[in-house]
Amino acid sequence: MYSEVTMKSQTPQLKEARYELVEIPEPMGPVTVTVDRRKVLDYAYSEDDYGSWYFGDSPFGGPVGHPLVLANDLLFLFYENYDGNTAQGLHTHEHLTFHAPVKVGETVTVEGGYTQKYERRGQGYVVLEAEARGDDGRLLVRHVGKEIMRTVAGEVTGQHRTAGEARTRTVIGTVDPSVPPLGRARLDAPERAALPERTTAFTQDQMSVFSWAGRGYANVHTHPEKAAASGLDRTIVQAQQQTGLIIANLVDIFGKTFFTSGELDLRFVSPAFVGDELTTGGAVVAVTGDRLDLEVWVDKADGTRTALGWASARVDDDPERPAPVA
Repeated sequence: MYSEVTMKSQTPQLKEARYELVEIPEPMGPVTVTVDRRKVLDYAYSEDDYGSWYFGDSPFGGPVGHPLVLANDLLFLFYENYDGNTAQGLHTHEHLTFHAPVKVGETVTVEGGYTQKYERRGQGYVVLEAEARGDDGRLLVRHVGKEIMRTVAGEVTGQHRTAGEARTRTVIGTVDPSVPPLGRARLDAPERAALPERTTAFTQDQMSVFSWAGRGYANVHTHPEKAAASGLDRTIVQAQQQTGLIIANLVDIFGKTFFTSGELDLRFVSPAFVGDELTTGGAVVAVTGDRLDLEVWVDKADGTRTALGWASARVDDDPERPAPVA
């Protein structure tokens, strides 16, 4: 179920994933990744996202990868310098910009590194910036992720994981039931119009595929015994897997423009566990030029909000969207 990835380590020996060992700046990569049909199938399975553009014709001339098909190639780039099986971090923030689709069969290059480290409320945070480029050098996607490094998951997951972070804006997180809900992006969408919803419950098999268990990595996402050792009664859905759920919804809203102009800025505020029913939703915030600005979030069935943030992309008149593949 796993696509082959060529990884060329920058150091002769991998470091233990400890905050004290992080260097600033600390470059990582380049790593080459072939986005073949198997990689696309793995991602589609782990996210329940079998859209037609990923397996057949698309507006880009043939099949393309999901916008976040390189999710963990970007996020786990630190495995180039660190032993991934010693990592005990928690992903707290994710900022993504999408610039071009990746073609199925294309070999891309991922490169980046740690750019910041700081301590807040007794926890050590690191910032990893990375980007992926196509075989012709075009920019595909940029990633900036923050995580608490070398922590015990069970000691943090009951808290507000972004507490103490400086905020420049706030997610209101409500919709206006008096206005029609939004189906597809349009520039005359009323403020606070509700976005379409998408619901799933990730199984352990899906979580293991997404979090690279088949490549020999064992963590709180893939192995119940690792979760138990961290004080958890179940495995945790990787935050980036929740991001994929949101992005699938945004592709349904924006269509092809999300692949070339999409932006997503998320905070992960409460854990989601294996088997939890998760629903992504959101609301229209504003129109900025030819872009529609949204709030987005993920809620569990009991109403607990696990992720929230902002998204935007250009709006066009093309009604085509990926159709579900039977």
